[in-house]
Amino acid sequence: MNKSDLKPSGVFKQFAKINEIPRPSKREEKMIEYLKSWGENHGLSTDVDDTGNVIIRKPATPGYENRKTVILQSHMDMVCDKLVDVEFDFDNDAIRTYIDGEWLTAEGTTLGADDGIGCAIELAILESDDIEHGPIECVFTRDEETQLTGASGMKAGFMSGDMLINLDSEDEGQIFVSCAGGRTTTAVFDIIREDAPDGYFFIEGSIKGLVGGHSGDDIEKKRANAIKLLGRFLYKEMAKTDLRLVSFNSGKMHNAIPRDGRFVIAVPNADKEMIRADWNIHASEVEDEFHVSDVQMVFNMESTDGDKVIDKSSSDKFIRSIQAVDNGVFAMCQDEALSWMVETSSNVASVITESDKITVVASQRSNVMSNLDNQCNTVKATFELAGAKVIQNDGYPAWKMRANSELTKITSDTYRELFGKEPLVKGIHAGLECGLFSERYPNLDMVSFGPTLRFVHTPEERLLIPTVQMVWDHLLAILKRIPEKK
Repeated sequence: MNKSDLKPSGVFKQFAKINEIPRPSKREEKMIEYLKSWGENHGLSTDVDDTGNVIIRKPATPGYENRKTVILQSHMDMVCDKLVDVEFDFDNDAIRTYIDGEWLTAEGTTLGADDGIGCAIELAILESDDIEHGPIECVFTRDEETQLTGASGMKAGFMSGDMLINLDSEDEGQIFVSCAGGRTTTAVFDIIREDAPDGYFFIEGSIKGLVGGHSGDDIEKKRANAIKLLGRFLYKEMAKTDLRLVSFNSGKMHNAIPRDGRFVIAVPNADKEMIRADWNIHASEVEDEFHVSDVQMVFNMESTDGDKVIDKSSSDKFIRSIQAVDNGVFAMCQDEALSWMVETSSNVASVITESDKITVVASQRSNVMSNLDNQCNTVKATFELAGAKVIQNDGYPAWKMRANSELTKITSDTYRELFGKEPLVKGIHAGLECGLFSERYPNLDMVSFGPTLRFVHTPEERLLIPTVQMVWDHLLAILKRIPEKK
């Protein structure tokens, strides 16, 4: 299969163009300008709000003028991650894609289908002249992946539609009608640098090749977390030797399970061989623990140049906190119909060491807001006990299922008629911008769906090509079925 043969051609043409445009979270200026110019060049009403969200409006086709207005919504930014040995500049380089069987993927980087494929579907709808639909508003939000800045900064009245279809879901055949709320916890450890004691040996330990993934969608898949694996090794060694930490770095995004990381430590010369032997045992044990989910993890340990170490007290407190902090699934949903779904979780997402501080970021999620508070407090208390300064953001609300949703019925009915099978109507543990929209637009009827993606937020991210055509056909059927205004 060649890229020129991908169907629907209009969608993949737009996706190819989008992947030429750098659009890291918080640095979406080139994408905003592209969308603004694109809308204006096509003669469509186009606006950009103060936050940087873009809206492009398309009038109804003849005969559909009195239908309810539908909002199609995607986010323009992407998670930027790459393999450690790949040279790539996300601020300037185009994503290089290739076809692997039925999948579209990228060369050593994230693909950007989350949510570039949603943006591409919207642009293809706007550009088409052979489909039937009522009035459409295509909305492209910014900075969804880090802080939901676009959705949280959008003022009431920017959108005026009656129904919203979010195109940021990752399992074709699943229609999402609710999502988890979330919050981010940041812990800062102040540290003092000092010379290592005489006769100490410097060692660097690293791990790479973990699967990682989205901390909402993939948290229940029992994938290894690089921060937790490195931290538990250091905690065990603290009891055996006078270990002095120099640095600990792992993870990038608050909503991604960290796939790689490294530490530098100093230990007495007499204990260096013990550390190496224990590292090999640790690697073997971990590989056995994760022999299903993470089959390509790579452990490495080598000597390194000396540097100032972190004071003993701060080092020990930090390592203990990484060992102790909650990570993974905390609770599953209690409702029998949703017993398969994660209710509450936490992900230790990143650690960055600087000259005078160590910063840890962890992300908590729950579909029950009281349990979100509890999980956030559990993580906060762990870091407070270790002496860190802890800040938690306001986060984002859960999106509650709408009773008797007209849009959910239309979406389900058209799917059943098109494909001869029942869609799965469900909630999602990940956060969606729909939660924030529900606060500003309480009467907005919403659903979320999209083509199948796998390994999002990692360099293994891939898009199942045939499902794009299915989503396209489904979306056109929904647009044709939207009812008239009352």
